[in-house]
Amino acid sequence: MAIQIFGTSKSFDVKKAERYFAERRIAVQKIDLKEKGISKGELESVIACLSKKTGGRNEAIELLADKRNKDYSLFAYLDDADKEGKLLENPMLLVQPIVRNGKDAATVGYDPETWKTWN
Repeated sequence: MAIQIFGTSKSFDVKKAERYFAERRIAVQKIDLKEKGISKGELESVIACLSKKTGGRNEAIELLADKRNKDYSLFAYLDDADKEGKLLENPMLLVQPIVRNGKDAATVGYDPETWKTWN
């Protein structure tokens, strides 16, 4: 199991996700969104996984955007075609944590119920 956690060290939900996997002795790779951001390929992979659950690519992109972020208004009124680029440009707009299990599964936010099924 190759778990990646995308988020910042100040996010409480990221800390809870790290603790969840640490308590189960599951190794994780943490990617700090503030330092590195998220690559286009990683974002594409997460969107593809979420699209299976939400029913569409645009819905998955909307799910990734943090509506509580002070810069959300910059994202909300963009055309659907431009929203993915805005998330790449400003990774702090992403909901945290984004947890990815290989290329087949991903979650947004703290979601231990889904993580339990990743064995």
